[in-house]
Order: sequence, then C-alpha cells, then structure tokens
Amino acid sequence: MNPHLAKLQPYPFEKLRQLFAGVAPNPELREIRLSIGEPQHRTPDFIKAVLSERLAGLANYPTTLGSPELRHSIAAWLERRYGLPGVDPETQIIPVNGSREALFAFVQAAVDPTRDEPPLVVCPNPFYQIYEGAAYLAGAQPRFLNTVPENGYALDFSSLSEAEWQRVQLVFVCSPGNPTGKILSLDDWQQLFLLADRYGFVIAADECYSEIYFDEDRPPLGGLQAARLLGHDGRRLVVFSSLSKRSNVPGMRSGFVAGDPAILASFLLYRTYHGCAMNPAVQAASAAAWNDEAHVIENRRAYREKFAAVTPLLADALGATWPEAGFYLWLRTPIDDTEFARRLLAAYNVLVLPGSYLARLAHGVNPGAGFVRIALVAARAECIEAAERIRSFTATL
Repeated sequence: MNPHLAKLQPYPFEKLRQLFAGVAPNPELREIRLSIGEPQHRTPDFIKAVLSERLAGLANYPTTLGSPELRHSIAAWLERRYGLPGVDPETQIIPVNGSREALFAFVQAAVDPTRDEPPLVVCPNPFYQIYEGAAYLAGAQPRFLNTVPENGYALDFSSLSEAEWQRVQLVFVCSPGNPTGKILSLDDWQQLFLLADRYGFVIAADECYSEIYFDEDRPPLGGLQAARLLGHDGRRLVVFSSLSKRSNVPGMRSGFVAGDPAILASFLLYRTYHGCAMNPAVQAASAAAWNDEAHVIENRRAYREKFAAVTPLLADALGATWPEAGFYLWLRTPIDDTEFARRLLAAYNVLVLPGSYLARLAHGVNPGAGFVRIALVAARAECIEAAERIRSFTATL
C-alpha cells in the first residue's frame, strides 16, 4: 500500500463520532445538527425535472471533457458573474464531479515529486482537510498559514521562509473561506500573483462558497476576476467551483475547474486515465442550474434571514458576528472546544464541530482550538431554536 496513507488523519466527522461516543443527548430535546456543511434547502424543481428528462443519456459513455452544452453554460456564467471578457469553453473549463474530488485529483497531477527536496503545498489553517490529504498522497508536505482573528483571518505569507517558498509547488486558497468566511481582497490576490510569478507555483482557488453572500450588490471577488482587474495573464491560476452550495444539489456531485489552459490540458490528460467523467443526465441538469440565477438569489435570501435571526442571539454569549460570506458561524468558546461540543450535545442535543478538528498545530498553535463551527444549513426555525439552546448552555459555563 502507498506509505503516504499512514500520514492521513481521520476526517473531522470521524473525530466527531469518536468524541460523541458514550454521550447521551438530552432525550427531551430533538436533535439539531449544525456540524456538517451540507445544504438542506430544497433542490429546485427545474433541476430535478431536467435530471429526470435526460435519463436516456445513461445509455452513453460520457466524455471526460463533458458536453459542449455544459461547458458553454459554465463559460457564460463565469462571464456574467465575474465580468470576464471571454472564457473559452474548449480550453479553459473542465466539468468535474464536485469540487472535492477535483481538488484532490488536481494535486496528484500538479505536484512534481521528483525534485531533490520534497515539494511543499501551502494551505490556510483552519482548512478543508482534502488539501492536506491530497498533498501527502502526491508525495508533498503541507505548509500551513494560520488565519486568526487578530489578523483579520488574513493569510500571512511572511510566515514562510525564502527556502520554503523555493520548494512550494502549489498554494491553496479558499475564498470565501471555510470556516471563517474570509474573502480575499484585490490586494491579497496581487500579493499572491507576485509570489506565484516569482517562485513559479500554481494557485488552486477553492471558490465553492462564492455564491453564499449577503449583499446582492457586492458579490465576493473571484480569482479569475482578480487576475483581470490586476492585468495579470492568469498563468498558473485555476479555480474550483461547485453547484452543491449554490444550487442545493450536493448529491449531484457537480462542479468545474477553470483557468490556465496549459494546466487544464495536463489535468484533462490525467482525468482521462482517472476515469471520472460526469453522468450525462447530471451534465444536463448542471447546465440548467448554471443558466439560472433566480433560485440562487432565493437561496441567498434564506441564508440572510437565518443569519439575521441567529447572530443577535449569539452575539453576547459567544461574540457572534456576520461572516463576510458562506453559511458558517466561527465562534470562540469559553471552554475547550471539544468539551464545549460534548457538553452541548449532552445538555441540549445540538451538534457543532470543534474548530481544532479543522486545523493543525503550526507555528506553535492550533488556530482552530477554542472555536466551534456552526453551519446554518437547517431550516430557519431549527437554527433559531439551536441558537437559543446554545445561549442557554453558555449561560451555565
């Protein structure tokens, strides 16, 4: 077996299962699960209709590059959403089975493990655990940039030495961030492009939360958009997006990778052998989803209402404030985060995720320790009830 498998840590939700082993939740209260970032809003009917109507496509092998219909719909969406002057659907887009599998697979194709020193893959900390696992299995070593409230959750690029930057082959950014909701600014992107041009690494921008924001007039800045605004040619930049959060279809496993044509050509070759072409019916439903914005606006309205109701309830108890984007609250706990989660489950039957499970010890600290992540994915009434229970719980600490 691949010896790098031994470096993988249990996934956060496996850690959570172990943490909660033996905990008896309050039987008088129904369970409210806010620990997993799984969208629970209703899947739009038109997406389900197209999926059903195109089931005849199951009789055909799909191509790795996906249908022209899907690629053109994604290109048109990118142009509308980010004001891009033109996206080539033939060379700048690859449909993928959700951003998770693509993020993992991309590292395997992008990292060159044959150099004298082990390559480095940089990622934010806390982070989406796929980044770390993909790095290890590609024969690379992860390097973490702690994102902390004292620094506005910004990426501290100065925390890596010159010698480390010389070994960096790939940098992951997540904007809006999971779990903090932090959006990279144009200045952040400019600094990142300058570093990439100097050291020659690839930028992998995870933008799967890009469509969950609160001001319809101020959508989050995207990587391709930043490159255009800064006059950068977009070399060594790829972005990952998904329909899971945008359109409430996590079970469809549908997203895309877009960006540098030269990099995508190599990634397409890898994927041809990887064998991960998207189901033809899912492709048709995905194209319909990318072509429609009305359901996305409604989706944002529902999240906005939940944050408006829940944030004031937790402001005094846990210092809750609105994130810049995304559907998480990242809250500092008055006691150890794992103990907070265990005791909250036992007393009030609410499940939250300890922040330490989303981060690693780096530069002497685990930047997730002492926080919990709350996913406001349940119905508004459930989120409000959960917030009231959490407030009651914190009053006892």
